[in-house]
Amino acid sequence: MEIFAARLLETKTHLIPGKFRVSELLFEVPKDYANPARGSLQIFGRAVSRHEKPAAVPSEEERRKKSQKPWFVYLQGGPGFGCSAPQNVSMTNIVLDRGYQMLYLDQRGTGLSSPISAATLALQGDAHRQADYLKLFRADSIVKDCEAVRKTLTSDYPSELKQWSIFGQSFGGFCVLTYLSFFPHGLREAFTSGGLAPVGRTPDQVYKATYQKVIERNKAYYSKYPEDIEAVQGLCFHIKSKGGVPLPSGGVLTVRGLLTLGRNFGVHGGLDTVHDLILRCKLDLSQFQFISRPSLSALESALSFDDNVLYAILHEAIYCQGVASNWSAERVGRSYREFQWLAGSPQSASSVREAPLFFSGEMIYPFLFDAFPELEKLAPVADMIAKYTDWPDLYDEWQLARNSTTLYAATFIDDMYVDFGLAQETVKLVKNCRQVISNTMYHDAIRSRTDEVLKELFTLRDDSID
Repeated sequence: MEIFAARLLETKTHLIPGKFRVSELLFEVPKDYANPARGSLQIFGRAVSRHEKPAAVPSEEERRKKSQKPWFVYLQGGPGFGCSAPQNVSMTNIVLDRGYQMLYLDQRGTGLSSPISAATLALQGDAHRQADYLKLFRADSIVKDCEAVRKTLTSDYPSELKQWSIFGQSFGGFCVLTYLSFFPHGLREAFTSGGLAPVGRTPDQVYKATYQKVIERNKAYYSKYPEDIEAVQGLCFHIKSKGGVPLPSGGVLTVRGLLTLGRNFGVHGGLDTVHDLILRCKLDLSQFQFISRPSLSALESALSFDDNVLYAILHEAIYCQGVASNWSAERVGRSYREFQWLAGSPQSASSVREAPLFFSGEMIYPFLFDAFPELEKLAPVADMIAKYTDWPDLYDEWQLARNSTTLYAATFIDDMYVDFGLAQETVKLVKNCRQVISNTMYHDAIRSRTDEVLKELFTLRDDSID
């Protein structure tokens, strides 16, 4: 499919004193590239370059040529999360020092790119129309947006600079593999961190692998904080006895909802984050016999996807090619003894009397659409997405096997979200894939240990390993 250049709607440039020049870019692209008549949506990005003040004023031609540095595009993890402002991201300085200019691109439906919420979805019509709209927000559409934006930004660039480099964190890495599958001619080089998608695997196969790592992380949690065995059990009894605890924004804290806190276990400091939340509730109950509003607010912030509904609705769909997910995480989870609480009612857990109670990981369950106000509005839409079977392919294994654009991947043995074993199967499918493998970092290393990850990836790229 030929992708036409995006229409640049607006550009505003700002200076970050002594550091960067940041341009806020707004593009118009088709909702549906296969049917442009369906209308358009907006894609937002921030371009960032070094703010330089030369001793002599350059000519317009000199200024234009100097600004035409190779592009390095960052795709955020998710799905459903936008990019942070460049000045707040550690990698910005490192990448600019390498001679690039950067583009932080909010994927469609996220950040400032026609964001998805219950209210914005309602503009599409009934639940069926909303579901049809959401089918256009997976990696296949995201990379078409990237190509359209690339053609716009490099339209007057010399041929050697028309390709760009791309970096994908987590789900952003899944998008990189889609990019390599269908538009490799647009890429000079590709980087991923915790983003080697399980190509060719079904959602059930993915969750069977990731649940095993979640079990390991639960054991690590209770080994580090053995006192939390009793604390978690006591907190669950309290929630159950109240029939659920109201949350500040109108949702309800249930036992099953609480036990999804384990999604934090896969990042640096994640065990400590969960412990701090459990400790707050434990101390509240011991002093007041109820959970205080500040503690409930902290729990709600850690549990709710009301501000990122796209993540909740499409999380399983990112693994689907020609099959329905049918709420895979819940079905697979129920087959494990450690997660029998998934079969409980919203206010109880059948395994509450067991110790320890295991937390789930990066899984989305249908009961979450009963616990939070924004998700509740979208429950019928989420169910339609879960039952949809006619998902197009996200990867071209034939093309990946012949890939000529080198892919540099940072891969983590103890990644709880992107299974290491499945990632290694993907490596075998992708020609010209080179890896940095670590057993000392977790999935969020590009944020938690930015310098280390980028140093290793660029060393791999520059082939300077002795």
